Amino acid sequence: MSFRVDVWEGGRIALFSLRANRLRTVLTTVGIGVGVCTLLAIVGIIQGINQSFADQLAQIGANTLQVSKFPWTMRGDWWEYRNRKNLSADLVEPILQASEHVVAAAPLYFDRVEARFLERRMASVTAIGTTADYALISSFTVDKGRFLTDADVDNRAQVAVIGAELARTLFPGLDPVGHRITLGAKSYRVVGSLEAKGTILGENQDTVVVVPFRTFQADFGKRNSPNIAVSVDSPDNVLKVQDQLTVALRRERRTPPEAKDDFAINRPEQLANIYSQLTGALYGAATGVGLITLLVGGIGIMNIMLVSVRERTREIGVRRALGAKKRTIILQFLMEAASVSAVGGTLGTVVGLGLAKTVSFITPLAATVEPLTVVAGVGFAAMVGLLFGIWPAARAANLDPVEALRHD
Repeated sequence: MSFRVDVWEGGRIALFSLRANRLRTVLTTVGIGVGVCTLLAIVGIIQGINQSFADQLAQIGANTLQVSKFPWTMRGDWWEYRNRKNLSADLVEPILQASEHVVAAAPLYFDRVEARFLERRMASVTAIGTTADYALISSFTVDKGRFLTDADVDNRAQVAVIGAELARTLFPGLDPVGHRITLGAKSYRVVGSLEAKGTILGENQDTVVVVPFRTFQADFGKRNSPNIAVSVDSPDNVLKVQDQLTVALRRERRTPPEAKDDFAINRPEQLANIYSQLTGALYGAATGVGLITLLVGGIGIMNIMLVSVRERTREIGVRRALGAKKRTIILQFLMEAASVSAVGGTLGTVVGLGLAKTVSFITPLAATVEPLTVVAGVGFAAMVGLLFGIWPAARAANLDPVEALRHD
């Protein structure tokens, strides 16, 4: 009961003291607030980027692989990768037979073209040459019309499936299905349009045009090495399939036993690992900046509290002479320091979240802050106040009552 009374009285006296020294309280609060604001703004932006990256990887699919000439993350001599033999669409069948866990496989040829319909045009459209099975691997969803068929590939049909943004640009207010567009110098009949998908790893998925890969080879050439997209029946079997594909591809490409793999099998997980390493360092640097700012704010609190102890020495002496315990004096000053920090932390949290959201509105960077981070920010600010208030509180409690009463 006595402890609760001490807390109540300590809190009341602390609030009275903070009110009596408004300017000092505001300045100290600002110091802590700036630290929390800096920390939460940076953490909010980083968490937003992390969430955006995770969402994009989810669209690629945890149960997919891509076989390519170049790895997604190159290490070592670039010319070693450059001198590898090109892949070919003929590898699709051996890949399908390599494992019972492979659901589908499709070649992917890429090029940049200009798409035109009457007077409307869009530059730098991503042309993809593939097969009907790519619909089973990708996260593309047909909005109108249909996707490619095996007959389109076998007959080298001049047909195309276009992305949502390309459809809006070339056919505003019109159904694009059935119209003919020009890609480069060739004419294609639009047989389908895709639902909007957004950007994945910097590539706009809504400005694509998908054509049969044999038609692609005839119109844009066969020199480029394709990627081969592979769908696995379960994410749990991805590593097993990767090993089986390695054996099958080395055999198919007649790679000598002593030679390194002359191809790469890429998994979205590899990008996630590289990304986590990069953001881990960024997280550490951002947290360091915020902690240093909070440290400066904490030192400011300690200095202000020491000044407060000096100014209220006589008051402390009177209270001690009237029977106040050391515990009561310590609680009073600790609560005063924690209150300033908590208020500063709360204000800093609000401003920090506002800055993070502002950045997300005016730049491509996403921003999101988890509730636990907000609670941790305010709680940590209060802990800073308690930590840096310990010495002033102990100094106040240990004053000699007689000497304190003599203080002017």
